[in-house]
Amino acid sequence: MGRVAGKVAIVTGGASGMGKADAVLLAKEGAKVVVADLNVEDGEAVAAAIGEAACFMRLDVSDEDNWRTVIADTLATFGQLDILVNNAGLLTVGSIVDTDLQTWRKTQAVNVEGVFLGCKHAIPAMERSGGGSIVNMSSVAAFQGISFAPAYSASKGAVRSLTKSVAMHCKESGNRIRCNSIHPDGVRTPMVVKVATGRETVTAEELASLDSNANMCNPEDIAMMVLYLASDESGFVNGAEMLIDNCSTITPPIGLT
Repeated sequence: MGRVAGKVAIVTGGASGMGKADAVLLAKEGAKVVVADLNVEDGEAVAAAIGEAACFMRLDVSDEDNWRTVIADTLATFGQLDILVNNAGLLTVGSIVDTDLQTWRKTQAVNVEGVFLGCKHAIPAMERSGGGSIVNMSSVAAFQGISFAPAYSASKGAVRSLTKSVAMHCKESGNRIRCNSIHPDGVRTPMVVKVATGRETVTAEELASLDSNANMCNPEDIAMMVLYLASDESGFVNGAEMLIDNCSTITPPIGLT
């Protein structure tokens, strides 16, 4: 308990899935948490369930003015910013031939520009707080690519490289801010199951039933890594790629196992 006590965090996409798990665990470990999301109803419910340690702020991560407002309101509410979890993202499906330009641009706007804007505007606020930790959610797709998700794969590759650029900037600036990326394989979240089933709604039983040969982890598994990277325990971890994939990126091709 208390691994991030006294710290203030913003978690994007905090209304559900991995973002919700991140927000809940960070608050449990002592942080004040801003649950940021476009989904007002579910985001407010997450913040209310956490209690006094959390508040909800509506955020479209692709909107720079919205980012400025959320950062300013976080400082006004809690007085500082120490942790940013750039978790919000889109998983869009379609081959390179089938993906239209509008889908491509929307995916990059959320998954790449959203992370860029978060880093850009969080760093000055963290500098005023004496340092901090930025955690960017990428994917194993940044290493391997996914044939049926080219826009998503490209966006997560961009997050991987952007993370390293931000980490180097912060190191060279001596501002005591670290930036790392997390690369999950499958995670039991509503977004992943919707893509897998092609349906808009999924049940809790369907989420629980997903195993996929033990490659499908729970949001809480990701949250534990977020907590580590957000805490002072990872003080010398900067620019790292944290794989949470149960060997999926090193599994030999079929026929060689």
